Amino acid sequence: MGQSIIIVGAGIIGAALAFQLSRQGAKVTVFESATPAHAASGRSFGWINASFYANPAHHRLRVAGMQAWHRLAAAVPAAAPNWQGCLWWEQQGVGMDQMQSDLAALGYPVDRLPQSELAALEPDLPHLPLHALRFATEAAVDPAAATLALLAASGATLHPGLAATSLIQTAGHVTGIRTAIGPFKADHVILATGTATPGLLAPLGFDLPMLTRPGVLLHTRPVPFHLRHIIVTPEQEIRQDAAGRLLAPASAHHQADSAETVPDPEGAVAATLDRLRALFAADIALDRFTIGHRPVPGDGLPVIGAASPGLSLAVMHSGVTLAAITAEALAGEIIGQGDNPLLTDFRPSRLLRARD
Repeated sequence: MGQSIIIVGAGIIGAALAFQLSRQGAKVTVFESATPAHAASGRSFGWINASFYANPAHHRLRVAGMQAWHRLAAAVPAAAPNWQGCLWWEQQGVGMDQMQSDLAALGYPVDRLPQSELAALEPDLPHLPLHALRFATEAAVDPAAATLALLAASGATLHPGLAATSLIQTAGHVTGIRTAIGPFKADHVILATGTATPGLLAPLGFDLPMLTRPGVLLHTRPVPFHLRHIIVTPEQEIRQDAAGRLLAPASAHHQADSAETVPDPEGAVAATLDRLRALFAADIALDRFTIGHRPVPGDGLPVIGAASPGLSLAVMHSGVTLAAITAEALAGEIIGQGDNPLLTDFRPSRLLRARD
């Protein structure tokens, strides 16, 4: 019989881990304080990319994440992304030159297109730049739908609405969790708990620094035109879902957004709608907006791997891009396949501190 694994957190990371561990023969139980994908995963833009990155190791991990999504989609078609590509004109001139050069040096597929070619690719977009970069291998996914599909495909036991109140530690080894209805034991526990992770680690004597990174994401009502790519303008990131709604973060450069508060969400949403109406020269109405708290570790990089005997962490932004590779790599380590070199620079040990 395989190992018994408890995963705390049923977002996109926890769901992908449940699928990978179950297919490796582990007996997986997932605990979720509310409903699957209710937190960051359900409030995410859903962009799968490696054009945004912090350093070369982070870029390699994100590229591996994109490749892993192809494998995951083949295994679970209901979780498949839309490999629509991205058109980027966040900067022009020297800034675009630098972006293209940096990505080309890393071997990332990128080409520069003139306005005439952009018009053929996006005929419903009336205001186009003179040039844009195309990242043809990038994708978008509905993270909430993918989470549900992965949980269903995993066959794992799911306990929605049952939070882990604390971790059980026996002789320095994490052996399970405590809940409102009693303890649950396991050979290994994984925390895929986003911003809730420091609170679960604190009683074990660990401090995991996290940045405060709230974000506003708006969904419009369905529009009568069709946006074929993810697009990144100087003011806005935008994509369109299968129902015709536009999705747009309410901050420019949202992946690198360092704001710690959202002082006026309604004002930010109204300004975003004004930008969308100007960009598309159309009357665009709001359907809804959400405020999500992105789980960003203190140095901005993912935290993946063993934190102590019997306990692993999987905490990061962007969880959407990295869900598939995190699940493959961490599941492999837990079942005994050895350390995965992709995770070398992202171990918890670089950030975890003993509490005073």
